[in-house]
Amino acid sequence: MVGKNPDANAQWMAVVAGALQGAEGRWLMHRRPHDKHHGGLWEFPGGKVEATEMPKEALVRELAEELGIACVEGALTPVAFEETRGEAGGPAIVILLYTITDWTGEAAALEGGAVGWFTPEEIAALAMPPLDARLAAQLFAKSRFG
Repeated sequence: MVGKNPDANAQWMAVVAGALQGAEGRWLMHRRPHDKHHGGLWEFPGGKVEATEMPKEALVRELAEELGIACVEGALTPVAFEETRGEAGGPAIVILLYTITDWTGEAAALEGGAVGWFTPEEIAALAMPPLDARLAAQLFAKSRFG
């Protein structure tokens, strides 16, 4: 493998996010705690994929930690992704968005911030980090979710 860099992903970070669709066509959004990067902005819940995890495993773990809900990997459907170059010397980010329509438990903001259920139109008006705004646009452009 001449010319291949086995550590190529050291320059970027994989992140997973979940688009939870609830009753009446509303979608769950999570407001980031004010003391974190992008504090106060609304996003799809999720987080970093650890080195030992596959993306779906990471999302199941993150949703349990952030929202206190349980879901299984089979309930996650990949729907969109976005990427950006790193900011201020940080790594580039690739976010993988999955739709989720089946889980157990009542979603709550366990790590601060807040959660809310919104229509696609309401989500379009929320203040969001740029990648989440682009993911929302992709999600709701797909006719079955809009």
